Amino acid sequence: MPHNTALQALQHTLLSHANPQKAQAMADYQRGQFAFIGLSAPERRALVKSLGWKKFPRTELLRLVQACWELPQREFQYVAVDLLAAHHKLLQTEDIALLLTLAQQRSWWDSVDGLAGVMGDLLRRLRDTDATVIAQMDAAIQHENFWVRRIAMLHQLGWRKATDTQRLFGYALQLSHEQEFFIRKAIGWALRDYAREAPEAVRAFVLAHRDQLSPLSQREALKHCAEAI
Repeated sequence: MPHNTALQALQHTLLSHANPQKAQAMADYQRGQFAFIGLSAPERRALVKSLGWKKFPRTELLRLVQACWELPQREFQYVAVDLLAAHHKLLQTEDIALLLTLAQQRSWWDSVDGLAGVMGDLLRRLRDTDATVIAQMDAAIQHENFWVRRIAMLHQLGWRKATDTQRLFGYALQLSHEQEFFIRKAIGWALRDYAREAPEAVRAFVLAHRDQLSPLSQREALKHCAEAI
């Protein structure tokens, strides 16, 4: 299906189910930064499913995602992230740049964290055959935009035994001096996630670097092993 046809169907379907009261509450929750249609995640996904879309070719997928990102209502960015997640096996090394570009547009934790999940799926699939994908994360951790740095910090969420521990800990230390709440939170979240796999390694790392890691990062990292504080 051409992306413009899909986009028109998507807009008509979602906008025809607008809930102004819920939309205002959702906008307030996001500090008034975005307009909303007023659809919960289950409602939104059910409406998208009702469109009967099959898998998109890569080119049409990326065009549709970019078109969704330009629309004013926040639900369209959520649809875009869902589409990327569902089609992540189509994505290639050159699509990393697009994901990082989207992270810098209409940026907030909800869209950025969704993109971090997509990035993680992409990198986990390609890292053994294309070393440049990890090099791009090494560059992203130093990017001027903190949302890009957050993606680099979070991209290994859920990797468990496949986690590159050296990079996880190294990235945490590279960002440890930052005052930005969303960076400090990301450090703690990434470490806490890996603690499900290697609690002693995370505890030892946090204790060894207590003078560098913020109290917030430490609390988040050790949330399930608080006796180490």
